[in-house]
Amino acid sequence: MKNFYKNGMTVIEILVVIAVLGIIFAVVIPQFSKSREMQVLKSGVADTLSSIDKARGNTLSSLNSSSYGVHFQSDKVIIFKGTDFSTRDTTKDETINIATPAVISSGTLALPVNIYFNRLSGLPSASGTIIISTDSYSKTITISTTGVASSN
Repeated sequence: MKNFYKNGMTVIEILVVIAVLGIIFAVVIPQFSKSREMQVLKSGVADTLSSIDKARGNTLSSLNSSSYGVHFQSDKVIIFKGTDFSTRDTTKDETINIATPAVISSGTLALPVNIYFNRLSGLPSASGTIIISTDSYSKTITISTTGVASSN
């Protein structure tokens, strides 16, 4: 006579599957979090560099016969028209928000900082560094004396 076993899973098999899935999730989920954090940092750096380049390019092309500048705050970058952030026409501003958890902080330039570009030469009113960071990573953006911005 043949022994027929019931098809199904035992409690031990279910516990083993749950343990294996728990280990996989414990390893994979933190890596997704770190990947997202790094992507947010890269995006913040790219947005900031793009803003600096846009303000300088607008100035060199004499868009609307004006100079343009960049204002840095911890959570955003504002491209403004003119050479004085406090007296600018706010309707002409272009605001680029930096996604959390990334923040802009002081490097050699103390925040908040305003940099505008000379219409004829494209030279910045100030040069130095700012830092964009998350809890785990950071990148330094350098604005050179020629007005060209780069990151490490």
